[in-house]
Amino acid sequence: MATKITQKKPTKKPVKKESTSFMSKVSRFLFKMMLWFFGISLFFVVLYKFVPVPFTPLMAIRAIENKVAGKEVYFSHDWEPLENISVNLQKAVIASEDGTFLQHNGFDFTAMQKAYNNNERGRRIKGGSTISQQTAKNVFLWQGRSYLRKGLEAYFTVLIELVWGKERIMEVYLNSIEMGDGVYGAQAAAEHWYHKDAANLTPTQAAGIAAILPSPRKYKATSSSTYINNRKAKIVRIMRTVGKINY
Repeated sequence: MATKITQKKPTKKPVKKESTSFMSKVSRFLFKMMLWFFGISLFFVVLYKFVPVPFTPLMAIRAIENKVAGKEVYFSHDWEPLENISVNLQKAVIASEDGTFLQHNGFDFTAMQKAYNNNERGRRIKGGSTISQQTAKNVFLWQGRSYLRKGLEAYFTVLIELVWGKERIMEVYLNSIEMGDGVYGAQAAAEHWYHKDAANLTPTQAAGIAAILPSPRKYKATSSSTYINNRKAKIVRIMRTVGKINY
């Protein structure tokens, strides 16, 4: 009697399912990175509300640029409380850089739209960035025009407006921005250009510093060109309309 031999079907091994997919891992990683970024950025924003900003990315970039170009690496930065900085300089930068500084919440959308429209027509004007935006960029970010940097600039602008307030923003701004080649902050600029303390700047001297802010390494606050002298005169006129600064 013949025995029927049945061939056993190979048993399928259960496919081991991965606990998480590749995309899930990437999402979790990005989420953790965002949490770390938010935590670290908020920490430094809160810290700089009370502690002087010792160094900015632009200071490092300028030092590297000068080193690569074979120039002398000159660096001058002296932090001064806002009460030790002339009100004339505070008025001058408002008149020159951001006329609605005391009114807006970090962004002057009217100025931004005007800058965009004129740029589309090929006209040469200053950008629409407020003092708050410039402060956020100078303290926390790098120079450039990428969408990433502009997005981060907006993020830090909102943070410093909420955490710092106008008075602290002005204090950090006047102590951190570039006011000459290797010259950062009001005190260093007053000493460099006028050989005096920032507290003693006259309206014309303050206007001289404010006038070169668009390109502080190109222009001079003293022995200035006709272009800068005209800017000084215009800034002094506008300063008279600023009135008392109430932060």
